[in-house]
Amino acid sequence: MTESLLALAERYYLPIYRPRRIVLERGQGSRVWDSQGREYVDFAAGIAVNALGHAHPALRAALVEQAGRLWHTSNVFVSEPPLRLAEELVEASRFARRVFLCNSGAEANEAAIKLARRWATAQGRPPERRGILTFRGSFHGRTLAAVTATAQPKYHEGYEPLPPGFHYADFNDIASAEAMLASGEICAVLVEPVQGEGGVMPAREAFLHELRALCDRFDALLMFDEIQCGMGRTGALFACHGYQVTPDVVTLAKALGGGFPIGAMLVGEKAAEAMQFGAHGTTFGGNPLAAAVARAALRELAAPALLANVARQSQALRDGLARLDAELGVFAGIRGRGLMLGAPLRPEHAGQAASILDHAAAHGLLLLQAGPDVLRFVPALNIEDADIADGLDRLRSALHAWRSAR
Repeated sequence: MTESLLALAERYYLPIYRPRRIVLERGQGSRVWDSQGREYVDFAAGIAVNALGHAHPALRAALVEQAGRLWHTSNVFVSEPPLRLAEELVEASRFARRVFLCNSGAEANEAAIKLARRWATAQGRPPERRGILTFRGSFHGRTLAAVTATAQPKYHEGYEPLPPGFHYADFNDIASAEAMLASGEICAVLVEPVQGEGGVMPAREAFLHELRALCDRFDALLMFDEIQCGMGRTGALFACHGYQVTPDVVTLAKALGGGFPIGAMLVGEKAAEAMQFGAHGTTFGGNPLAAAVARAALRELAAPALLANVARQSQALRDGLARLDAELGVFAGIRGRGLMLGAPLRPEHAGQAASILDHAAAHGLLLLQAGPDVLRFVPALNIEDADIADGLDRLRSALHAWRSAR
């Protein structure tokens, strides 16, 4: 059955993915099983999406209950679940006044880019002064505007001409950002508090505080892309809370739905009225099914016990990786915040992340990379002690097999 399903994927999908040759069939907590009955410890969580693991009872209950009531209305009509979700996100954020609900992180960032330019237009700024500043190593999505905001040339190749008005500075380099803002061409800064695809690189606290000051000085919006690092991933419900910086806009997705597709843009006082009737829209965004699940996920993710678990398991994972490195000499360090950790490989192992992931899967561990040289660890935020310990044991076996195969 596995081979026949993989053959269907090769025949009918656009060949834009290279998935590992397993077919996942079911999951429970931080464990998943494939079509051949093999069990895996899940340190990938659907690329930081399944923040509460697989088949979480509160999310399942919310989905089933809402499925029996109302699935979709469009935003031409009003239903209660998305309204309640918007209210709860505003209250939880501590800064937002308004919310736009959509279907994905790319859509949330697309909305933020459009909002920033609408806001600048309302101030009377000409097009050449409505630029968006992002940072090298970033990743903001796959739509044409979001991929242009992504300051990595490999994501741009073949899609030219790209939309104009995007500018890039060096991450964690405040002088680089100041030079761009001083040009007068920037109306908004879009930044990930922790870069995910860029190698799991956390922003320095001083850098984000200085960005806030620069945006105030040059009258630009500060927009945090918390699509991967938000919703408890870094140990605080919002990454901006952990950094103690107040942005003007935050974009969310991934963990917000716990596996059900949903995105959100939260907007603070400065730009809350920038988009009026007809300025933007979405057919499916914030539909009752997605909103009901997201409300259940938000309640779980905001619980103090869950955030405490993130801190505890982050330390356990760091300690375990340090022990593996002491034994095998694989990692150049461990970086990140909370349960968003990266282990860059030592220079002599450059380019080997994908090979290690193959061995990890063969030993029953689902793992991610962040570029060719970094292993990425983004397990469920409610992961239990036994899963962390078992996953680390499986990684140890995988690393031994990888070294033997080289």
